[in-house]
Amino acid sequence: MRRFLIGAVTLAAVCSLAGPASAQTRAVSGPVTVFSTELTPLTVYQSPSGCNRLPVAAHVLTNQSSGPITFYGDPFCLTPGLVVQPGYGSHVPPGAGSFSA
Repeated sequence: MRRFLIGAVTLAAVCSLAGPASAQTRAVSGPVTVFSTELTPLTVYQSPSGCNRLPVAAHVLTNQSSGPITFYGDPFCLTPGLVVQPGYGSHVPPGAGSFSA
């Protein structure tokens, strides 16, 4: 019973953290571009909104959109993320899974 209670409290804490991240469904205008490798074309997200999954080999993300975006280490935009302002870019750590606009 104690394990169940600890699990339920942990799940509630994770869900409360996920609420604000998943609520970020604002749309931005302009592209977000992701560079993966020299052997693959750029991945361009035109005016993205909501949570967007990054390519598996993503290496560099550039925000050419009108608003800030946040990239996350999971594919569901649930973990704490790093904000990238318009006109800036960032290296994406291996395994980074998604970004939200």
